[in-house]
Amino acid sequence: MRSLLVPTAGVACLISLTLTGCSAQSGGAPDDAAPVAADRAADRAGGQSADASPSMRAGKPGARAGTAYAPYVSADEASANDAAGSPTTYNLAFVIADGRDCTPKWNGVHALGDKAVKSRVSTLKRTGATVRVSFGGASGTELAAACDNAPALAKAYGDALDAAGSTQADFDVEGDELTDSGSVARRSAAIAALQKERPDLEVTFTLPVMPSGLDSAGLALLASANRYDVKVSTVNLMTMNYAESYAGDMGGYAIASATAAQAQLKKAFGTDDSAAWRGMALTSMIGTNDVDNETFTLADAAQVRAFAEEKGIAWVSMWSTFRDRQCAAGTDTDDALTNCSGVPQHAGAFAEAFSR
Repeated sequence: MRSLLVPTAGVACLISLTLTGCSAQSGGAPDDAAPVAADRAADRAGGQSADASPSMRAGKPGARAGTAYAPYVSADEASANDAAGSPTTYNLAFVIADGRDCTPKWNGVHALGDKAVKSRVSTLKRTGATVRVSFGGASGTELAAACDNAPALAKAYGDALDAAGSTQADFDVEGDELTDSGSVARRSAAIAALQKERPDLEVTFTLPVMPSGLDSAGLALLASANRYDVKVSTVNLMTMNYAESYAGDMGGYAIASATAAQAQLKKAFGTDDSAAWRGMALTSMIGTNDVDNETFTLADAAQVRAFAEEKGIAWVSMWSTFRDRQCAAGTDTDDALTNCSGVPQHAGAFAEAFSR
């Protein structure tokens, strides 16, 4: 997804596994990868009962069944629309490297202990929601590329999670990092080691998708997670920014993307239909997208929400709360790709559509 710093296109993804070996296709982790406990807490973003499929479980114990709403928010700057739709979880965007070494920072700028970020996280949690730390994004230097080895990378991830007081991690992998086999393997090894230390750590991968499904690079990343026995809670599909050949029906494209990806996830993780749907999340870029002719409307949001509820998808999300408002006319301070939606709406309307 687009960075908070540099306007660029992007997308991300997540899945949830609780098998001892992650999937029927998993050959087990290499010798230097950490084994992971098979039993772990259910995903806090969903609402699935404890008797769910052993391969994909999502949901906070005691939470209501159904599709949750978990938007992406700025980690350091509040939006008046953050609480619209009563989110279950907030995705804090983004933790990346500081540009020089393996030092994790919020948006590559703010230290993990930054007072503004700490205050922001506390405010979000006071709503009763949890926070999920999102690593990566479309811009800046992703930690898996900056860190030389898996132990250092695992420490960087852990430090960021501790700073936010979170047991939920989102890995938004896109662009060059998605096709870099070295960083993909390093990330998988680091996450596996971190889950050994923190058995309750819930992991989401956010990945690009097309109406035809995940591409070969996205599938290779999930295969790497399987090889290292990473337990994945959700695969979050970025239903946005397809290509110039796709124009018009963004709600329909999101549904086509989810349907194609569900079959891929079912095969990749050796699970059944229900668990594959429950191990999925959908994130849309509201309003104007980075690709010309792509506009995600309020009607599209309602369509995606209804589909997610019908299929039992764990959660839906959007990029982002600070864009969930109409651009002010006649100003040079509003950018439809940065801080408003570019479509007619009242403030918080997309959050309401995604949470109904």
